[in-house]
Amino acid sequence: SPWKPVLLLLSSPAFSTTCARCAKDRRLREKRAISERRLTRYFVDQRKVRVVGGHGGGGGHSFHSEPRKVFGGPDGGNGGDGGHVIFKADQQMKSLSSVFPFYQGFHGERGGSKNCYGANGAHLYVKVPLGTLVKEDGRVVADLTQHGEEYIAAYGGAGGKGNRFFLSNENRAPMFFTPGEPGQERVLHLELKTTAHAGLVGFPNAGKSSLLRAISRAKPAVAAYPFTTLNPHVGIVHYQDYEQVAVADIPGLIRGAHQNRGLGMAFLKHIERCRFLLYVVDLSVPQPWVQLQDLKCELEAYEKGLSERPRVVVGNKFDLAQSRINLPLLRERVAERVIALSALTGDNLEELLLHLRELYDTYVKTEQSRGQSPVKW
Repeated sequence: SPWKPVLLLLSSPAFSTTCARCAKDRRLREKRAISERRLTRYFVDQRKVRVVGGHGGGGGHSFHSEPRKVFGGPDGGNGGDGGHVIFKADQQMKSLSSVFPFYQGFHGERGGSKNCYGANGAHLYVKVPLGTLVKEDGRVVADLTQHGEEYIAAYGGAGGKGNRFFLSNENRAPMFFTPGEPGQERVLHLELKTTAHAGLVGFPNAGKSSLLRAISRAKPAVAAYPFTTLNPHVGIVHYQDYEQVAVADIPGLIRGAHQNRGLGMAFLKHIERCRFLLYVVDLSVPQPWVQLQDLKCELEAYEKGLSERPRVVVGNKFDLAQSRINLPLLRERVAERVIALSALTGDNLEELLLHLRELYDTYVKTEQSRGQSPVKW
């Protein structure tokens, strides 16, 4: 039809630069969820980094000369300093996967004529997550726990001196100048320890990931086999007064975890930064109080006093018949408060959320009484 091109022209939007048949679908698509197996490739909690500061610029070498002033004297300026390599804590970073194994600072520029100094090299900032430890030869040199906290990993070299710098009454025409100094070179080890208010501690298949999905918007992988969670997940619990409590899902521990069985050392280090602990036990297994004793022994063997932090025992899978029988037996054998709930059905989650807020408020008051600022999310 002769009217078809006209109809296509009228139906297309005024800002379109292509025809309707060739236009691509530009609608925003929902971000695809990453499985736990694929997440292991993106979550990195250790990294070896070689950092080198920028080289300083060399000093200038020139003599001033213009009409009627042939012997104007030396006018070579100094070179610019090299840039530093700086680690900066950023709360939006959750892993060390974006940190490269090598960083080189920007170099300073060479000094010019007419007493012009060379420009300093720009500083190179490397963003790292909160809770990053910087180690050198096994010694901790920095602990980045606050947002915006910085640590100079490698200093840039100083700029060289131009021949103008060496002008004196004894030497009216200095011919020498100095090159820029090389930047500092170091090999550092970065280690990430998850910074959260509460930590879910339990054996594999105790229901920690299901509980985190029930009380927050985090979506860790959930399955019926052990070690489903391979990396720590942090979920945020929101309250009506806009307070936010961060809860970390620590991968399951096993007996002998303090001896690095089952990647125990890699899991236990993430519990060090938690201010209070939530022991998650499976009420449906025979003698669930044995699980609690084993968990405390593993934490105490890893770091003395770690198991005595503010804590509460969460008895999960209360919807099963065997769990109702084991609940009174568990309460008789433990001194801590026991909160029975079901992460699958959502029963009695309110009691856990209220007690979690009590632990958080106590932590905030304790930090403020010490003159320290509590960690906020």
